[in-house]
Formats: sequence, structure tokens, C-alpha cells
Amino acid sequence: MLQVVFRILGPLDVQVDGRPVPLSGARQRTILSMLLLSANRVVSVDTLADAVWQGRPPNTFVNQIAICVSGLRKTFKAAVGLDDLIVTVHPGYLLATGEHRIDAAEFEDLIAEAREATRHRRTAEAAELLDEALGLWRGPALEGVVGERVAAEAERLGELRLAVYEEYTALRLDLGRHRELVGELSSFIKENGLREQARAQLMLAQYRSGRRAEALETFREARRLFVDDLGIEPGPLLQKLHDAVLADESWLTAPAAVPIEEPAPGPAAAAVAVAAIPAQLPADVAAFTGRSEELAALDRLLAERSDSSVLPVGSITGIGGVGKTALARHWAHRVAVRFPDGQLFADLRGYDDSDEPLTPNAVLDRFLRALGVPAAEIPAEPVERADRFRSELGGRRVLVVLDNARSYDQIRWLLPGSGRHCVLVTSRDPIEGLAGDYDFRHLSLGALDHSEAAELVTKVVGGERLSADPESVSELGALCDGLPLALRIAAARLAGKPHWTVRQLVDRLKDQHRRLDELSEGSRGVRAGFRLSYRGLPADVARMYRLLGLLNMPDFSAWAGAALLDIDPLDAEDLIEQLVDAQLLEVLADRRSGQVRYRFQDLLRLFAAECAHEEETPTARAEALRRVCGGLLFLAEGAHRRIYGGDFTVVHGPGPRHRLPDGLVGALVADPMEWFERERSSIVGSVDQAAESGESALAWDLTMTSVTLFQNRNYPEDWRQCAERALAAARRTGDALGEAAMLHSLSTLEIVQFRWAEAGARLDRARQLFTEQGERRGAALVQRNLALYERNRGNLATAREEGYRSLDGFRAVGDHYAEAHVLGILARIELECGEPRTSLELTEQAIAVNLRVGSTRGEAQSTVRLAEVLVSQGEGERAEAASRRALELVRAEGDLRGEAHSLRCLGEALWKQDRPAEAADTLREALAAAERVSDRFLEARVRTLLACVTGLSGDRVAAAGLLAAAARQFEELGSPVWLERVAGLDRAVRGAGALDSERLWQVLEVAP
Repeated sequence: MLQVVFRILGPLDVQVDGRPVPLSGARQRTILSMLLLSANRVVSVDTLADAVWQGRPPNTFVNQIAICVSGLRKTFKAAVGLDDLIVTVHPGYLLATGEHRIDAAEFEDLIAEAREATRHRRTAEAAELLDEALGLWRGPALEGVVGERVAAEAERLGELRLAVYEEYTALRLDLGRHRELVGELSSFIKENGLREQARAQLMLAQYRSGRRAEALETFREARRLFVDDLGIEPGPLLQKLHDAVLADESWLTAPAAVPIEEPAPGPAAAAVAVAAIPAQLPADVAAFTGRSEELAALDRLLAERSDSSVLPVGSITGIGGVGKTALARHWAHRVAVRFPDGQLFADLRGYDDSDEPLTPNAVLDRFLRALGVPAAEIPAEPVERADRFRSELGGRRVLVVLDNARSYDQIRWLLPGSGRHCVLVTSRDPIEGLAGDYDFRHLSLGALDHSEAAELVTKVVGGERLSADPESVSELGALCDGLPLALRIAAARLAGKPHWTVRQLVDRLKDQHRRLDELSEGSRGVRAGFRLSYRGLPADVARMYRLLGLLNMPDFSAWAGAALLDIDPLDAEDLIEQLVDAQLLEVLADRRSGQVRYRFQDLLRLFAAECAHEEETPTARAEALRRVCGGLLFLAEGAHRRIYGGDFTVVHGPGPRHRLPDGLVGALVADPMEWFERERSSIVGSVDQAAESGESALAWDLTMTSVTLFQNRNYPEDWRQCAERALAAARRTGDALGEAAMLHSLSTLEIVQFRWAEAGARLDRARQLFTEQGERRGAALVQRNLALYERNRGNLATAREEGYRSLDGFRAVGDHYAEAHVLGILARIELECGEPRTSLELTEQAIAVNLRVGSTRGEAQSTVRLAEVLVSQGEGERAEAASRRALELVRAEGDLRGEAHSLRCLGEALWKQDRPAEAADTLREALAAAERVSDRFLEARVRTLLACVTGLSGDRVAAAGLLAAAARQFEELGSPVWLERVAGLDRAVRGAGALDSERLWQVLEVAP
């Protein structure tokens, strides 16, 4: 395969076998330069656009970048037959070098080899390597490529080139080549006059060449330049070297490199041959993946550094296994070449399970030895040792990586005093004390996203094996919570089990009782990492953590923690926030409500539940969960009362409530339907948990209180699951009242879903049980459903009888909302019985009751009933006003089902006023609303109405299609009355002659 050589140490140049590859256009050159500067790493489209258009990209920048990349791909395809050199990887592109060469990468590799040779005292070899590295340069890096981002990287490379030249010069001085350096360094400092290291090297070369006077003149020139241009004196290095030349100190004649630190007089200084360059970084992480934003944030630490600037300190925090150390090591290796005087690394063991944390004094001893300080000269006293450490670093450029730090006290003595250096700290928890005194950047490390998780697994296992089942790979990432440690363990298991499919491992991880076992390798697995964080928590915070792990809730508010521990909500919030600081919980901010919720990652929740089962008694666990479910029921009752204007339409049981402060309740349920929506999953999970643990009264009461959510926001599956689980629990525990309540609730759901036969099968048993329990309200609720059931069967007399019995029952118990609801049902029945005057009176009574109670939802329902009666009486304008009022009310409440009914009624009212076009638009909106809530009966009815106004507008074909669709739905729902009406309308639409609006109304008998 032909090899491509990319050259950026000079003008951008691409060659294949010595032949140049032509590049067209400045944009292509800029994009290729950006990809080369981040070779084998993803460069986002946004970053490329920022480089091309200098921070002001056009709206079409995504397409234009894609066109440029496509052009580059074509160029490389034509030159070398490669079509995978530039690959698309979210969120941008990656240049995969493979076997191809980049001169800048070769430059940095040669530097690393030279420094390794220097550490082993192979000075001549090191000098040859640096000579080869500097020979790769052909001029200023990326000369001719414009753009701030490219210019910044070019400047970085240029700075590195100068630093490497000074290293190279120091080695040549050590080899005794001072005479050949005098002229070379003289030319160098004419172009780089402010580089003190080079001037010092020139002074030393001149002195060793017998040109002592010239060495002193070199210092005087430097002093004039510094004082005149900068207003400062030369630094300590030049000052001490000037004094040493004046005194003809003996160490100057030794063939040694110019000391990095100021030379101390006496024999000790003469004995130092080469300044020590520590390289303590552990190996880079294999298959490192993602973290592009975090790497970019750390890169910004190095944007500007000087002796006088503030020390840049980066901090990486996160839970065990999230990849803090991996990120620190990977970034440190990326930027190591920018710290020519070495890299120091220490694992401070701040969270170690077996060993005590390292003391600052012990770390300082290791660092000083690595910097070349003889053991006999290392001070014993900690403060003096820290002073010596900072002195040794003076004038150098060193990277310090402090891994697994526990506190500020553990690291503060290890921080250099100059902005030329950089410090990177990793810790489980944020370290207080760093912000303010340093150029501080804090990164809170989270999980990898789905694509990054899949990429990491692929790198470890191999792409061919995983490509056959991408869904399982994605699921594997989710089951590992995107934690790099868990992903590496899972990938290693796959790599070690070549006969396993990804699906086999996924199926094992799906078992929550096995998952932590599968992802834990003795003392180094996921569980062990979590335990280190857990072990360091204060006792009350640890108890909050493990009890929260018992909740069957995807997320929760602080009140749940208060209920678990039976403490004040504010105290609970403080404990939970400490868990957030420890990276054991995540924050979910609800911008609409302004409330804060929290959630676990799955693996952390499983570990918390493990701890709860290990450390809490069964009684303590049961009582804690009972309080949470009782608190949820207490809040649900508060939300229900706000919606209905009172404690109406529900039967309550003896389950224990956990009372919460009134002010907190008011804040949480200020918007009751939105509160129900936020807590929906928690309600379903808590009902399931209460039912499973035998708390049937809590389970069925919470279900019944939450029906307004399930019905209005169209969650029939949640409704059925809760009611069936609670019903089973009630039957297991012999809870007759709960059994009756859930039979009634399920019958209501069946009616809502037009499953009339199933509804009828539950109603008689529910009425019997309520009657036996002496529960008058419950019996009235069942009678209300019986009225609807008998009406659907066409038994209007029986429906009327059951309706009035229900009305008497609700009035007896003072359930005004239910009273108004039944009045509305009776109004519809009376209308169908041919009693419009009675229907109108009942509707007006219903509205009056709702206004008295203050129930917005009830008023909306009654107003819709009024509009229906007015339509049947031909009062289109009054019906329109009533419909618009109902629509306003239901939209304010977020009642999606009520919105669909109100729009349907408004469409009828508009048609009644001979406004078919407006009616058609409104009915289409009603149809969409009905489809959103999956109300098939309402969909069919709206299609029937829409067919009428469409036919009146002249489009009989469309009308016939709508009627056919409506007929199919009515047949599926078992509604013979409406089937007959649709058949009559279909005959009218398909018949000869003009359609007559009044005739269609007669066929419809619009009185539901």
C-alpha cells in the first residue's frame, strides 16, 4: 500500500512516494490542517467551522464542511486509492493515520526518544535524535494556512521547536561542542532575544571558548534589552551566570549543560553533570475513547503560561470507574512534550481500601529525588521540603499529576509556585481551596454516551465481531451506565470468551441480581470502586444513600429522602446534596417548575440497594418504604383536591399517610397535573412496590387517587398495571374495600376504552362489595358506571334509573364533583330520551355545582354537556360560546381528552351556524387531539362529523372515505346505534341530488 506523508512543520504539504498531492482551496487546507493537528481523534463539525470561518460560520456550514471533506476524500482516493482516510464519527470527522506519517508526530516521537536517552546518560545519542527532529522543520508550522485555531496550534509547535533547540544546545555543550555553538547561538538570539536559556548557553559557550569578555558583553546586551523593552532585570539564571563568569568559578569549565536552576557555588554544583528530567507518567490508557470536550477544556489550561502568570490547576472529579485517572494519564501524555523539563506523577491513595493516603512529605521526597536532588540535601522538615521543591522547579517547565487526592491539605504543599508549570488533580470529591488562588478548571466527569461506549467496546473486542449486532452493543453500553471501568470489564469478558455473543453477555447483565457480580473483578471491579466512595461517606449520608437505593423510582425529590429517614425535608436535601457532591447521585433540574429532582445511575442504585439489604433490618426497610409511599399518597391527595375542588370522586383506605409540611406540599403541587406528570413513573413504581410488600391499602388508594392523571393525560397502560397489581394485593390480603375500589377503577378504564363487556363483568361484584362494606360513595361510583354501561346497551330507562340512584348517593355523602358529573351524564340520557328541557336544566345544575365547588375540570365537562344540548336545540351561537369556554378551561388544565371533546363540540356548533369551512378545520384539529389520546370512539365520531361538512363542501369522495373509516371503528367498538347513523349518512352522501344540512342533522341525531 502506498504511504502518505503529511508535513505541517512548514507549509502544509502532502506527498505520496515523493509526489505532491494537490489540495484545492483555502478551506480544504484549513480543514485538513485541523484534522492533522488532532490525528486519530474526532474533530467536531463546529470546531472545523470555527476554524474555517473565524467564529462566524454561515447557516449552511454543516453542508459546506461536508463538501470540503468529500473533496479531500476524492483527492486521496485518486492519489492513493484510499477512501477511509477521513471517516465520519459523531460529532464530526477523524483522520485515521494508520501506517501513514505526519512529520509533527515524528517530531514528538523523536523528542521522547531523546529524553529517554538523556535519562540513561546517552548524551550523544540524545543529541543525534534531537538533531534529526529539528531537521524535519522546513519553516514556520502550517505557513500559509489562515485561521486563529490553526495559528494557535502553529504557535504551540513553534514554541516547542525553540524549547527543543535549547535542549539540543544543552546536550552539545555537555559533549564539549561549545566552539561550534558560538556563531549558531549568536544568530539564534538575534531572532529570539528574550529567551534567557539560549543567552545563558551562548555565554557559557563563549566562556568555554576563551571569549570571557564576549560572554560579559552578551549579558550586558541582554540587560539593556530587558530593561529598555520590558522594564525588568534579567532573571536569576543570567544574573548568577554573569557573577560566575566575573569570578571565573571552576564549574564553568566543566563540559556540562547550563543548569536549569541557578547554580549554587561550591563543589556540589560542579558535580551536577546533567539536570534530571523526570518522566513518571504511567503508560497511556489502551483504547482510550471519547472525552473530546474534557480534553479541550484541559488544553485551555495551557493557553498562556509564564513565570509571572497564575499556576494553572485542573481538577477531575467523578465516581469510581468513570475514568478520571485514564483521562488524566491520556491528557498528560498528549501534552508531555510541552513540558520539556519533566512530568511528575503520584498516586496519593486518597481513597485506597487497604493503604493509608500518602503524606505530602513522602510525595515531596519522591519528587525531589526525581528532580535530581541528592538524598542528603532533602530537608526533613515539611515546610522546608516544600520550599526546596518550589526552588528546584524555578525556571523549569514541569507537569505535575496528582492522582486520587483526598483533600486540599494533601496537595497544597505539592503545588509549584510558577505559572510555567501545570498541575492536574483527580479526586472522587471536589477539592475545596483550589478556586481563587489558581487558574482553576474543574471537570466533573460523567458517563460516556452511547456512541462512545460502543466505540470503547469495539476497540477492545474488535469491530468484526460486534458489527453483526449493533443493538446489543448499544444495550451493553446502557447496562454498564457508560462507565469506562464497567465497559472495559465487559469488553474484556467478551474478548476472553470468543464463543460468547454480545447478546449472551447482555442477557446476563439484565439480571439485576447478577449485574454487579458480572462487572466486578475481585478488588478491582465496579463494586469495589463504589465501595471506596461509600466507605468515605458520613454515617447519615451513607444511610440516606442506601435507603434511596430501595426506591422503585427513576428519579425523586428531596421529600422522598425525608420520608425514608423520617427527618425534616431541608435536612434531607442537605444529605442528598452531599451525595451529589460525591458523584453518587445526579441532579435533574425542572426548568418549568423550578424544582430539583435527583436520580441514580443504575449500577449505583443496585449497589445502594445491596448496602441497604446488608446493613438495614427487614423491618427498617419496610418502614422506610411505607413512609415514602405514604408521603406520595399524601401529595397525590393534595394534588387531587386542587384539581377537583375537594376530596371528591375517590374512595380512600386506611393506609398510613406520611404528612409533609404544608408549605412544601403547596410548592410541590402548585400545578397539580404537572406534579402528577412528574411523579407518574414514581407512582407506578410505588404502587408495584407497595402491592408486592403486602401494603394493599396504600397500593389501591394511590392508584385510585391518581386516576385523574392516567385518564386526562392518556396513560391507560399505567392505569391498568397499577389497578391490576393493587387488586391482586387486595385479594391476597383479604382487603374487600380495596378489591371493590380496584374493580370499580378497572370498570372505569374498560368504559374509557369502550370494552363494555369487560366493564359489565366487574360492576356487579364491585357494587356488592361496596354495599357489604357500607361504602355509600363507592356504591354511587359503581351506579354511575352502570348508567353509562346500560346507556351504551340501549337500555335508556335502566341507565336513567341507575343515574338518579348514583345522584342520590353522591348528594348524600356530599361529593359535589361527582354529583355534577352524574348530572351531566343524566343530561345526555334525558336528551336521548327526547327530554331536551330536562337535559338543559340538569346541565345548568351541573355547571352551578362546579362553580360552587370551584372545580375547573368539572366546569369544563359540564360546559361541554351544555354545548351539546344547545347544538341539539339549534342554538349554534350559544353552543359556540360554551364550547370555547370549555376549550379555554381544559387547555389551562392540560386536559388532553377534554380538549378533544371541546373541539368536537365547537366543530358541531360552527356547522350548526352554516360555517362548514371553519367547522372542518376545527374538526380536523379535534381528530388530531382524539388520536393523541387514543380515544377511538371519539375519533370515529369526529370522522363522522367531518364527513358531513366535507360532503356539504362538495367533496363527496372524501366524505365517503371518512364514513367508511368511522364505520370500521364503530364496528370494532360494538356501537350499533352509531353504525346505523353512519350507514344513513353514507346513503345520503352516495345518493343523487344536493346534500341537505338539516337532513344530515336528522340522520345524526346529534345528541350523544
